[in-house]
Amino acid sequence: MLGVPLGAALGLSRFVGRWLVVIFIYTGMGLPPVVVGLFVYLMLSRTGPLGQLNSPLIPKLFTPGAMIAAQVILALPLIAGFTMAAVLAVDPQLRQQVRALGATSWQVALATVREARVGVLVAIIAGFGAIISEVGAVMMVGGNIAGKTRVVTTAIVLETGKGNFDLALALGIILLCIAFLINGTVLALQGRSGGL
Repeated sequence: MLGVPLGAALGLSRFVGRWLVVIFIYTGMGLPPVVVGLFVYLMLSRTGPLGQLNSPLIPKLFTPGAMIAAQVILALPLIAGFTMAAVLAVDPQLRQQVRALGATSWQVALATVREARVGVLVAIIAGFGAIISEVGAVMMVGGNIAGKTRVVTTAIVLETGKGNFDLALALGIILLCIAFLINGTVLALQGRSGGL
C-alpha cells in the first residue's frame, strides 16, 4: 500500500531532490534487519522519542504493532525500488500515446503502472519474501513472546536453540509451504493478467 505508490511516483515524476530519495530507497534495499530492529527498538523504547509520546497511533515495544513497523521499514524500500525500476522500464512512448488520446495525468500514471504490472508483482513478492523470512528485527522489537509476538521464524530459532530439531524442521516446512502457496497464487494472478 505504501511501496507501490511511492515507487510509481518516483518512476513517473521528476522533482528537486529526487536523486536523494532514490539513494535512500536503494540504501534501504540492503538494510540489515537487526539494524532496523535496533532503530525501531530505540525509537519505541520508553526513553526513545516515540516511546515518550502516549498516543494510540504509536505501537509499543513487544507488540505486533512494533513488529509490523519494523517489517514495513524492511519491505518498503524493496517494493518501492523494484516498482520504480518496473515503471522506468515502460516504453516512454506509451505515456505520449496515452496523453495524445486525451488522458489526464492520473490516467497516464495508471496506464504506465498497468503496463509495468509484472514488475510490480515481482516487487510485491520481493517485499513479501523479506518479511516472511525475517527473524532479527521482529525478535528485537517483538520479544518472541509465546501467544503474543512469536512468529514462525522466531519459533524456528527458539526450537533450534532448545535442540528440538524435528519441530524446528516441521515449522520450516510449514513456512516454506505458506510461501509456496502465496507465491503460487500471485503467479496464477499474474498469468491471468497476461503476464505469463
